[in-house]
Amino acid sequence: MAATTFHHALGSIQSHACYSNSEFQSGRGILSVKMISTGVGVDMQLITRGSRCSGSWKLGAIRASSLHSSVADPVQLPSNGNSSDSRKKSNETALILVRHGESLWNEKNLFTGCVDVPLTQKGVEEAIEAGKRISNIPIDMIYTSVLIRAQMTAMLAMTQHRRKKVPIVLHNESEKAHKWSQIFSEETKKQSIPVITAWQLNERMYGELQGLNKQETADRFGKEKVHEWRRSYDIPPPNGESLEMCAERAVAYFKEQIEPQLLSGKNVMIAAHGNSLRSIIMYLDKLTSQEVISLELSTGIPMLYIFKEGKFIRRGSPVAPSEAGVYAYTRSLALYRQKLDEMIH
Repeated sequence: MAATTFHHALGSIQSHACYSNSEFQSGRGILSVKMISTGVGVDMQLITRGSRCSGSWKLGAIRASSLHSSVADPVQLPSNGNSSDSRKKSNETALILVRHGESLWNEKNLFTGCVDVPLTQKGVEEAIEAGKRISNIPIDMIYTSVLIRAQMTAMLAMTQHRRKKVPIVLHNESEKAHKWSQIFSEETKKQSIPVITAWQLNERMYGELQGLNKQETADRFGKEKVHEWRRSYDIPPPNGESLEMCAERAVAYFKEQIEPQLLSGKNVMIAAHGNSLRSIIMYLDKLTSQEVISLELSTGIPMLYIFKEGKFIRRGSPVAPSEAGVYAYTRSLALYRQKLDEMIH
């Protein structure tokens, strides 16, 4: 199977972010990042229908400017209470996709599916490493599945973010849950990031394979049959979901709930699973059913898309030990990071 990580230089990001959820009332601000041409080369890997090739792109210097003293992400200004003062839409917003870190059943080579299994120590470390790689990318909202391994990954990743905002799970499952979890400090709300959990982002349900050892299952049913269950697009395992069935729910949720947030100027992170994210990537990259079955996603490796003018542009994922190791090659971005250091420290 071909790996699918694309390594690109960051392009231009301009975001005007605020929360639409009633629990997180804020204003708006601007962070402008403009690409200017230089001759710095960056290696990247491309995937073309299951084969691997290599190439290089030019990394432009990045010049950052900020308003109202914010460097890391858009500044939130108090609302003037005027309902006609609609939030200005951003030209570009960031979408980060990250598959959860290694789980205890990944380690044991068991079919996991929708069984709610936590991360291993390695998975915890992968989640923290993922957080380092996206620590300078603004995040306004987080979506995860309802499964603990995805939620752990999101929370651990955010411990590394430079803005140090606190991810808070929104509980809207009942009127009482919503009421009991309200925040009454406006300042605290400004320093928080809403986390929305959705079963539609769960891993695909593996039916009667859940909990079985993968190698033992292949020995029992035959490698070809198990491979068909795992890698075909429209053939489900016994009493389980096919990738096609998983895609129906995951893509519908993305289009109905997440894409409007990007349109409104929010920068979004999704922490989910191999198959639910493959489904979303199929939609973003307009892959065919044959192309998506060869898509492999590594645990704990974030992928970055820029949403601009209704289109998703894949910008890759950092491959160095940290996000800074990739993006701090340019002088202008080094100055940007220096301003961030001064603001935080």
